[in-house]
Amino acid sequence: MPPPLIQLKDIALTFGGTPLLSGVELSVSTAERVCLIGRNGSGKSTLLKIAAGLVEPDSGSRFVQPGATIRYLPQEPDFGAHKTTLAYVEAGLNPGDDHYQARYLIEQLGLSGDEDPAHVSGGEARRAALARVLAPAPDILLLDEPTNHLDLTTIEWLEGELESRRCALVIISHDRRFLSNLSRSTAWLDRGQIKQIDRGFSAFEAWRDEVLAEEERDQHKLDRKIVNEEHWLRYGVSGRRKRNVKRLGNLHALRDQRRTYRGATGNASLAAAEADKSGKLVIEAKNIGKSFGDRKIVDGFSIRVQRGDRIGIVGPNGAGKTTLIDMLTGGSPPDSGTIRLGANIEMATLDQHRESLDPKSTLADALTGGGSDHVMIGGKPKHVVSYMKDFLFAQEQMRTPLEVLSGGERGRLMLARSLAKASNLLVLDEPTNDLDLETLDVLEEMLGDYEGTVILISHDRDFLDRVVTSVIAPEGDGIWIEYAGGYTDMLAQRGADLKREAVKVAEEKREARVAAGSPSTGPKRRLNFNEKHALETLPKTMAKLQAEIAKQQRILDDTDLYKKNRKKFDSASDALTKAQKELQEAEDKWLELEVLREEIEQA
Repeated sequence: MPPPLIQLKDIALTFGGTPLLSGVELSVSTAERVCLIGRNGSGKSTLLKIAAGLVEPDSGSRFVQPGATIRYLPQEPDFGAHKTTLAYVEAGLNPGDDHYQARYLIEQLGLSGDEDPAHVSGGEARRAALARVLAPAPDILLLDEPTNHLDLTTIEWLEGELESRRCALVIISHDRRFLSNLSRSTAWLDRGQIKQIDRGFSAFEAWRDEVLAEEERDQHKLDRKIVNEEHWLRYGVSGRRKRNVKRLGNLHALRDQRRTYRGATGNASLAAAEADKSGKLVIEAKNIGKSFGDRKIVDGFSIRVQRGDRIGIVGPNGAGKTTLIDMLTGGSPPDSGTIRLGANIEMATLDQHRESLDPKSTLADALTGGGSDHVMIGGKPKHVVSYMKDFLFAQEQMRTPLEVLSGGERGRLMLARSLAKASNLLVLDEPTNDLDLETLDVLEEMLGDYEGTVILISHDRDFLDRVVTSVIAPEGDGIWIEYAGGYTDMLAQRGADLKREAVKVAEEKREARVAAGSPSTGPKRRLNFNEKHALETLPKTMAKLQAEIAKQQRILDDTDLYKKNRKKFDSASDALTKAQKELQEAEDKWLELEVLREEIEQA
């Protein structure tokens, strides 16, 4: 086996009372591909920072082969004072590196290089950070959640790019398909220590279950041994003092072993509060269409959604997935065609905009709406601590500000808020973001047991294969088609993946402009000052409106408000309606400008 490029030995680190890392060993050799697996909060990101040399452990050693180059992708990149995304990417190059690679990767990842890092979206920030770590062609890539905020086309491009490279990889990700396709060995960080197998992620879950089952059997044997020794202590002590002292010492050691044992973290207990059954027909759409200027987002789409269907919507960012789902659920009227909702529809939604949460509010207030110790679950009260424990929050986190929660904890909080409302139609926008593998498993089981209807947007291919019964995918120029089965079934029926189709559509548009003698042959069209300003400011405006909607909705969640304070009820209702209308207008305007920006860049 070749010598390691990087090696961590006996790494220990403690935050507070419980050790986060204890005697951790990790070794990565040339071209080795390791997936680092563990529960949210187990210390994966911290360990990756130690490997990158950014965090100093309490004890242990870090060795890097002389001359080996390392690049680390953080979950939240720091753009510093860089004026453009291209400048940020080029700053990561070594002397002698090919600057063309920076420009090439920026373009491959769908950026122009001129974006202001202070005003980029989460997906744009992630793509710029990926270009920065890939451009120098390092010997070792340490990637922390590389697929976060990426659409399917970019995820599949990234997979192919990493597969073609000869560098060593250490990857933290919740995307099981991504890990299965790229990893060759698995390091499982569990309760402060690492267990490792020389097999990729596809073998991990079965191996993990075997390890935990064996551990449970060992603990059962230990308990029985302690009982037998205690029985001897009470009834079987003989006069041979020296032997008895030794045996009593062994009993103390067994008890200490049992007392210090750290059991595996349990799984979240996810359950959606279900309303009465809806009618058999949930949604019927006939020839619906939506356009922004000359750009068709949806054109002539028809579908019948029956009770119990699980429908996934996929496509590149900007394709119109959210617009389509808003029309189907009655949130936005189509420009043409008709939408009919079935009888007795009770809808609960999970959106991906966590910015609507007040970062200064506490976990308990976010769940209860403030001023109460109980959460209303399907109209019935449940103590907030009990509900928190269902979603793996500890009691002492009750007063924790939301701003200090991890990405996984915020994901569980959003699920907890959404599932508390009684529903027979779940609309989920990126429900898997930041969730660990065990919570993903429980979410899949919950959706499988849910008696209502599910419509979801997701970029997680494995999740789609496990959950949905049909997939709606864009075919270009506003055409959407529903395919039976999961994501893999959709690809088999189409005979092409989404990436190739996106490239094909872009090429057709360029050819059409050239054939028509469009302005692309002359001076290039640019966004004017007002358009640029709107693109930069609209996301903040939308976040404020989402926060206002959430605030008014919390007020209206009080079922007795109409009786207690009619004036406050009317005021909150009017404010909610106004904010929703303004949000819809802002989203439409932002999408129109974003489409225009993409077309200008592709011209």
